[in-house]
Amino acid sequence: MKIRIALAEDNILLAQTIKEKLELFADRIEFTFHAKNGNDLIEKLGKRNDVDVILMDIEMPELNGIEATEIIRNRYSRIKVIMLTVFDDEEKIFSSIQAGANGYLLKDESPDKIFESIEMIINGGAPMSPVIAAKTLNLLRKPEMTAAANDENNFSLSQRETEVLEHLSKGQDYVKIAELLFISPATVRKHIENIYKKLEVHNKVQAVQKALKHKII
Repeated sequence: MKIRIALAEDNILLAQTIKEKLELFADRIEFTFHAKNGNDLIEKLGKRNDVDVILMDIEMPELNGIEATEIIRNRYSRIKVIMLTVFDDEEKIFSSIQAGANGYLLKDESPDKIFESIEMIINGGAPMSPVIAAKTLNLLRKPEMTAAANDENNFSLSQRETEVLEHLSKGQDYVKIAELLFISPATVRKHIENIYKKLEVHNKVQAVQKALKHKII
């Protein structure tokens, strides 16, 4: 049986390049669909979730790859996610792993490496580009990072929810936050609802005070 692959990538040209790399292994891989952002991905999974592996970009409009990965982990736990991105900074690696990513590759990897990683993840492995593996080991040596991972007081806020909180702390309203983060006011409202639920608060003042107290922002 072929491995069913989906791709989340907002750059159309890059998406086409990645798809062409996958087509070299058409005898082993079935390309199911391409999503232009996280929201589009979640919507398409709602109609077709018989996907084995998702290749996930990080920086996408409306809903980024890290946030989408967290949703997928909760809704479709059997689907494996490989972050396929240009970002190799430690914060994004750490956030991706926390969100539930099973692998982390850079977009300039060869077609053979991408295919090898897809097979590895299906067999229970955790593929990473060499530079990412090195940075991940470095993360494990940082006590402040590992402590944060085990701290029950981080409340499992996503990166975007933390960003929204930071803007709330500056007194900005939904419309302004939406403009700054390039998302809709409705999406901001949903993030704030999630923040209130996770922090167990009922208004903006309480949310900001609790975030400051626990050094979330």
